[in-house]
Amino acid sequence: MTEHLTQRDVERLLADPSPQTRAEMAAKVAASLESVKLTDGERKLAEGIVRVMARDAAERVRQALAENLKSSLSLPRDVALTLARDVEAVALPVLGASSVLTDDDLIELVRTGTAAKQTAIAGRPEVSAEVADVLVESAPEQAVARLVANPGATIPEESLGRVLDRFGDSPAVQEPLVHRDQLPVTVAERLVALVSDTLRDYLVTHHELPAGIASDLVLQSRERATVSLFTDGKDDADVERLVEQLHLNGRLTPSLMLRALCMGDVAFLEASLSLLGKVPLTNARLLIHDAGRLGLKSLYERAGLPARLLPAFRVAVDVSHETLFDGEPGDLDRHRRRMIERILTQYEDLASDDLDYLLNKLGDLVEPAA
Repeated sequence: MTEHLTQRDVERLLADPSPQTRAEMAAKVAASLESVKLTDGERKLAEGIVRVMARDAAERVRQALAENLKSSLSLPRDVALTLARDVEAVALPVLGASSVLTDDDLIELVRTGTAAKQTAIAGRPEVSAEVADVLVESAPEQAVARLVANPGATIPEESLGRVLDRFGDSPAVQEPLVHRDQLPVTVAERLVALVSDTLRDYLVTHHELPAGIASDLVLQSRERATVSLFTDGKDDADVERLVEQLHLNGRLTPSLMLRALCMGDVAFLEASLSLLGKVPLTNARLLIHDAGRLGLKSLYERAGLPARLLPAFRVAVDVSHETLFDGEPGDLDRHRRRMIERILTQYEDLASDDLDYLLNKLGDLVEPAA
């Protein structure tokens, strides 16, 4: 069977006007419409046939037409709208792909369409900010989840905030939202309080967050893995994966490393200096805890960390050596309080945000103890 409509096809259609034959003819008419060889008269005739078929009584004929013309640049806009307003089996291919539909068309179709139609529009290769805004305001959860999962959708910051207002508790929306390539800081910050531990880890390693929140999330992640000062080897892989991910995304900062150390997480420092200094983890531990004090300095410098912060790291490591866990309730908090107090009293050259962070943490630790 040839690709385009022929005289023989017309004769067959006259002899057998069944829905099956008409559906086959719809596919051929669609192919003919795409031909660059059509004269103006032939194109006008093909468009006329398409318009008739778009109103065919048999759904399978209209569906065949929609499937074959969904990506066509030659599809007349009025026919595209006719098909888009049809039943879902006919409309969804056109709604999901047709580029002849304008933003105004799509906005009207979002406001009048079913959930399935709204979901198809949300998954188009490109969704403008205007169309996305209407979807966020009026579409149901499944359509909004599809929208935020769509890398071709432009979703303004205000609309993303509205997504959280409407569906912030929905895992179906949370996960694709967290995994978008870029998130405004305001949105990422709101997501922190809503999502699971796993998604929080992704937020801190892939998106910009205020420094204090990022630090708290990393420390929470580490607390889930270990509550000891020195790792016993069981969670080495978890620590190293977290450190590698932070480094890969530019989040493994000296400030974060110092904050983690001050909160009692020596294992995090060991893995960080191992990665940055390009030495095995076992060697990094030996250098960090070298009684001769030169080991930490040499590894610290090899890791390329700022010289001005070395004394603070030294004080924190020294406190970790001096303080043993007694196994009694609150021993981790007591260690942290002692660590932070020593840093604040013996080392004054801290950035203001680090200073504020440690003071706040100290306040949190002192209040329960009191």
